[in-house]
Amino acid sequence: MYPRELNYTMPAEWAEHERTFISWPVQASMCYPEHYDTVCQQGYAEFIRAMAEFEPVTVIVNPDDLEKVSGLFEGNERVSFLPIEHNDAWLRDNGPTFLLNEQGELAGVNWIFNAWGGKYSPWDLDDAVAPQILDAFGIKRFDAPLVLEGGSIHTDGEGTLLTTEECLLHPNRNPRLSREEIEALVQNHLDVQEIIWLKRGLSGDETDGHVDNVACFAAPGKVILQVCDDPSDENYEITQENRATLAKTVDAKGRKLEVIEIPQPPKTFHEGQRLTLSYLNFYFVNGGIILPVFGGAAEETDRKAADILAAAFPDRRIRTVDGMAIIREGGNVHCTTQQMPAGRR
Repeated sequence: MYPRELNYTMPAEWAEHERTFISWPVQASMCYPEHYDTVCQQGYAEFIRAMAEFEPVTVIVNPDDLEKVSGLFEGNERVSFLPIEHNDAWLRDNGPTFLLNEQGELAGVNWIFNAWGGKYSPWDLDDAVAPQILDAFGIKRFDAPLVLEGGSIHTDGEGTLLTTEECLLHPNRNPRLSREEIEALVQNHLDVQEIIWLKRGLSGDETDGHVDNVACFAAPGKVILQVCDDPSDENYEITQENRATLAKTVDAKGRKLEVIEIPQPPKTFHEGQRLTLSYLNFYFVNGGIILPVFGGAAEETDRKAADILAAAFPDRRIRTVDGMAIIREGGNVHCTTQQMPAGRR
């Protein structure tokens, strides 16, 4: 049976968490392995310490790295470790999607993971991470016959889901499935009634347009959208198109969407390639938001993003972290994390 038939649904990310999961980087899989120490110390270690200010954090770590990594957080009682072999460190995309039923019982969806359409090999260990997390915590598992990354979806917890056609319908994911078949599988596994299809993600995003860089729900009926108002920028047409789509869309409850806009950071390049900078790659924690900021030429938009999120979430503390620390590897805070909602096992 599908989760939907058993009254399981994917809660919104702002629902109370039991903990956050995050995977520790693997040097051999990095785009720039020479930056391993910087990525770990200024990136992942900072993210983990910031999240642990709000809630428990469980670090997925390769067994050979356990002693070294655990030593970095000695004395921090909110940080624990789960040894699981993995290829790469983007747990949003290869980790489980957690569900809750009406009785508050937890379950998890184990999607198929193929390294963003086969871009990075090997990925066999990453594809096996989600079942091991669920088994380690004694959580019911649903195996979905669908290639899907967690960064490609976002839900309001009330039956509406955001995604992009560029990613979810990309032929390098599920070439034998039609749009209607993909929709049905998503709906049946997450219990959503309305899928809002944005066309594309940000320019240069190697994930093929993950939605967690362009738009997310702030509350039922309320969406945050990163926008570009410079017609010479490749993201102008993309974000204007997304703006127009949201303006004419209603959610599963028939509500017209309120859209909160955040200006994108200035263009930033590394070795001739544009980095996918996004304030939308923030992460909800209990009582707070972990927001990547970029400094330098982005100082003004950094302040605007923090102010906009503080106004949208007056009951949450905005905790900023260095968004430049890991962005050369292709993602940011939201990409590295997976929330486990509070519930019964």
